[in-house]
Amino acid sequence: MATPDPLPTPSTQAGRDGLAALLARPARAVVALDFDGTLADIVPDPERSRAHPGAVPALSALAPRVASVAVITGRPADVAVRFGGFAGAPGLDHLVVLGHYGAERWDAATDTVHAPAPSPGVEGVRAELPSVLEQADADGAWVEDKGHAVAVHTRRAADPQAAFECLRGPLAGLAERHGLIVEPGRLVLELRPPGMDKGVALAEYVEEVGAEAVLYAGDDLGDLAAYAAVDALRAQGVPGLLVCSGTEVPELADRADLLVPGPEAVVGLLDALARHLDAP
Repeated sequence: MATPDPLPTPSTQAGRDGLAALLARPARAVVALDFDGTLADIVPDPERSRAHPGAVPALSALAPRVASVAVITGRPADVAVRFGGFAGAPGLDHLVVLGHYGAERWDAATDTVHAPAPSPGVEGVRAELPSVLEQADADGAWVEDKGHAVAVHTRRAADPQAAFECLRGPLAGLAERHGLIVEPGRLVLELRPPGMDKGVALAEYVEEVGAEAVLYAGDDLGDLAAYAAVDALRAQGVPGLLVCSGTEVPELADRADLLVPGPEAVVGLLDALARHLDAP
């Protein structure tokens, strides 16, 4: 078998230690990934988002060689499964999708989703949101109903960033009235219950699996909580590698151990890891 191409070198010692631990003990490692912007390109209409064509083949090659692969996303779990093409894919028996920041869970082994009842606060926001958007005069903003959360996108507005800034205050007030928080992202403001974040989801899953190494890849502000969870795990002696997909969010890119240009490069990294773990 040919020697696989060299893996990229993380820029930090902690990242190099995390990668070395993953390669040395893959059966005790968790590979966790965001969906939009990491496994799938960001598109104007989130309903048209799909995983990169190489994502499932790369994950199918990597997943049998590690303890588990987890996709951690703000989307509903069943939506991420459908848009990712994960259901029934060979080699993904141990794949888990933690949707709504961990509030929902889909397991490939059973093809079932476990989810709590929606928060009453989300129902209240859903009812008030049309009038709030009308009063804010944010032309072009539109609402994505995620069931356990509601997201307001400004990517289609004539001036997306201006619309985003215009809505920050009104949506923060709306969220506060209903006991929710606002999670900003790339031209999106998501209103959701507190206590739901990718850091909590990742930490709980790593503990469940008993992982001794973790890789986390993300692209947006919502991934900062997962980065913080990896930092906490490192402090507890669990090596970790932080990967940033793209450089559009400096707050994330500046904390990453490894920068890659976007989903295609993330898929390339996953494929390269699988090849290295398969090499004699």
